[in-house]
Amino acid sequence: MEKEMVIVLDFGGQYNQLIARRVRECNVYCEVKPYTMSLEEIKAANPKGIIFTGGPNSVYLEESPHYDEAIFSLGIPILGICYGSQLMAYELGGEVATAPVSEYGQTDVTVDNEESVLFEGVSKTSICWMSHTDYISKLPSGFRRTAWSEVCPNAAMECAERKLYATQFHPEVMHTREGMKMLANFVYKVCGCKGDWQMASFVETTIRQLREKIGSGKVLCALSGGVDSSVAAVLLSKAVGKQLTCVFVDHGLLRKNEGDEVEAVFGPEGSYDLNFIRVNAQERFYAKLAGVEDPETKRKIIGAEFIRVFEEEAKKIGAVDFLVQGTIYPDVIESGLGKSAVIKSHHNVGGLPDCVDFKEIVEPLRMLFKDEVRKAGLELGIPEHLVFRQPFPGPGLGIRIIGEVTEEKVRIVQDADYIYREEVAKAGVEGLGQYFAALTNMRSVGVMGDFRTYDYAIALRAVMTSDFMTAEAAPIPWDVLSKVTNRIVNEVKGVNRVLYDCTGKPPATIEFE
Repeated sequence: MEKEMVIVLDFGGQYNQLIARRVRECNVYCEVKPYTMSLEEIKAANPKGIIFTGGPNSVYLEESPHYDEAIFSLGIPILGICYGSQLMAYELGGEVATAPVSEYGQTDVTVDNEESVLFEGVSKTSICWMSHTDYISKLPSGFRRTAWSEVCPNAAMECAERKLYATQFHPEVMHTREGMKMLANFVYKVCGCKGDWQMASFVETTIRQLREKIGSGKVLCALSGGVDSSVAAVLLSKAVGKQLTCVFVDHGLLRKNEGDEVEAVFGPEGSYDLNFIRVNAQERFYAKLAGVEDPETKRKIIGAEFIRVFEEEAKKIGAVDFLVQGTIYPDVIESGLGKSAVIKSHHNVGGLPDCVDFKEIVEPLRMLFKDEVRKAGLELGIPEHLVFRQPFPGPGLGIRIIGEVTEEKVRIVQDADYIYREEVAKAGVEGLGQYFAALTNMRSVGVMGDFRTYDYAIALRAVMTSDFMTAEAAPIPWDVLSKVTNRIVNEVKGVNRVLYDCTGKPPATIEFE
C-alpha cells in the first residue's frame, strides 16, 4: 500500500517543523522540504497535499523566495500559511502590500463563510495567532474571503474548486485555539487522507528494512541511555540481534543510578539480544576536568575524551559494516533540509565517525520527531522510565556544576537532583518540559543544630516549554519546593541552602552552565 504523504514546503518559517508535527498528529506522514524542491520532484513524490510555510520576507521583493506558478495547476490541494498565503495570492494575480497595522499575537478572527470546508466545526469567532507586517490587499481572481480580523481584511481565502486554501494566521501553533481542527479539515476533507500512518507499522517496516539492508553485517552503536540512542539500539537489536554491539561510556557525569539503569536494560541481564559493553571511565574524566572552570572548555574536554574512550573500544571490536546514529528529524532539518545530517555523537561533538572503521551510517530515526521516537520506544517495549527520560546534555552534570568538576561535587548534585525528581514525581506536578538540580559555585554560612556551616547552594530549575526554543519558569507549588529544600539540606552532605531559578528563556538558557 502506498504511503499517504503531505509535503511542507519551507519558505524560511520558524514553525516549519511544527506544521509537519501537527500533520503527523493526524496520523498522516509529513516531510519538510526546501522551497527549492523542483516541480518534477514534487510530482514524483505524489503527495496528497502541500503546505506552504510562513517566512520573514516580503513576497513582492525580487530577492524573496518564490515558486513556479505551475504548482497551483497540479490538482494537488495546497494550504498557504502566513507568507505562504501571500505567495499564493501574489503568484495568482492578487496584491500584497505593507499592512497599515501590523498584527502580532493572539487575535480575534471572524469566519466569513461557514460553508468553507477548512473551517468546518470552527467557531464563528476564533482566537488565532498572527505574525505579519504585510497583508493580502486584493484577492486573486476566483478566490473568496473566508475569514477576517479587525485590521486584516483577508485573514483567510480559498478557491475550493482548485483546492487552494490560505490563512494569514498560523493554525499550527497552540495559541490558535482551533488550529488543529483547521489542519485536520485540510488533511482529511480537502486532501482526502485516511490517517492510517501508525507507529506500529513504522516499527515493523523499519525492522524489516534494517534486516534487508544490513544482511550479515556487523553493527556498532554508541549508546548513551537517552531515548534516541536507546530506541535506535532496540530497533537494530530486533533486526539483527548479536550482530549489534552497543558501547556505553559511563563518564561519571550521569544522574544518580543512571549507569546501572542503562546496564539493567541493555546489559547481559536485560531483555535485548545484543552485545553490550560498559566502559566505566569516571576517574579518567574527573582527572581531565581537574582545575577546569570554563563551561565551554569543559564541554570540549568531555567530548574529546568520550571520542578517545570510544575509539579504544572500537579498535578492540575491529572493522564494522555499519555505525548507528540516533539522528532524529529536527537534526536533519537543521542541517539543511534534505541534505546529509550532521553526524553527531552521543555528546554532540564532531569527529566520532573518524575514529571508527565502518562502511556506512545507519540512522533509523532520521524521519521522526522526539515525541514520535518516544511512541516508537513504547511500541518496542522499552521501559517507560527510559522512554520518557528528560532531555539530558551530552556533557551531563559537567555543565550543571558551576566551576570545577570533582567527584564530590558530582555526588552532591546527583543526590540533590534525585531528591528533587522524586518529590516532583510524588506530587504529580504536570506540564514540566524539563527540571533538574544544579550545583552553584557559591558557598555561604549556615546554621545546622549548634554548628555554623560553610557549604554550597543548590539551584533548582523547572521550565515549561513546547519546543525548547523558548521556555517559562514553572510555578512549582511552594509545598513541593519546601519539602524538596528540607530533604536536600538534611540529606545531602555539603549543602546548606537551596535556591529556585525563576528566569525564562530568553534571557537565560534552560541549562545552568
